[in-house]
Amino acid sequence: MRKWKKAVSLLLTGAMALSFAACGGTASSASGAASASGAAGSSEAESAADSAAASENVASSADSDLAYVQDKGTLVVGMTDFAPMDYRDENGEWIGFDADMAKAFAEYLGVEVEFLEINWDNKLMELDAKGVDAIWNGMTITDEVTSGASVSEPYCNNGQVVVLPADKAADYQDVDSLSGLNFAVENGSAGAEQLDALGIAYVAKTTQADALMEVASGASDACVIDLLMAGAMIGEGTSYPDLTYTVQLNSEEYGVGFRKGSDLVDAFNTFWQEAYDDGTVMEVAAAYGVQESVIEK
Repeated sequence: MRKWKKAVSLLLTGAMALSFAACGGTASSASGAASASGAAGSSEAESAADSAAASENVASSADSDLAYVQDKGTLVVGMTDFAPMDYRDENGEWIGFDADMAKAFAEYLGVEVEFLEINWDNKLMELDAKGVDAIWNGMTITDEVTSGASVSEPYCNNGQVVVLPADKAADYQDVDSLSGLNFAVENGSAGAEQLDALGIAYVAKTTQADALMEVASGASDACVIDLLMAGAMIGEGTSYPDLTYTVQLNSEEYGVGFRKGSDLVDAFNTFWQEAYDDGTVMEVAAAYGVQESVIEK
């Protein structure tokens, strides 16, 4: 009998142990479920926060041209072959006063520069479509430019001048004498604008360099190009020693064009002032024969 009672006692003890174990398991499961639920809620909250931050970053990039350029890592500069501002060296690399300053600006922004040779007549469309991030090519600040782009503070003074063979220069010293000449001019340029205003017909060329070659070859009597280009490209000691310029049709200023409302304008203006103050601007100007007197602070 005692053995049986002892067996029953052992069975009861085991049953109670199992009961307590089951109760313990239920509590543990509930605690685990609560913990999992809390973790899921925390994960969802973190995910929502990450999404909000990502959306904020996207919106920030969309609103900021500077952020857009820095995110993609390149500043794409639209330009043409226009010495001494932008032209290729013997290795095919773009150099020149504007090209070298564009490289310095890109470095200032912490990105790489990329040069894209464009049809100058389409410059504003290229900018608006984000084909380029800046128009930087001795660009004259005109009403057309300021209506379609945000433009930096002027960085150079310039003018449009009439170029023709030196042996004919004496006969063409004022505006009234120009009407009988056959002109070549870069399409969409400030020079073309001046000839349009005077009612003088011309052959439209792709670049100022092309217009200059038209005169050198005798295909046109004269061309209109930028004063800065004339100073570097024609006359004694240049590629066109038999050409000269006579009439200056206007006075104007160069600026760098960015998209409408772009915060790159302020970034450029700050960069240019610092580069002028530390001597970089004048050093680059001297390297390409750009007169100190035409540079603006």
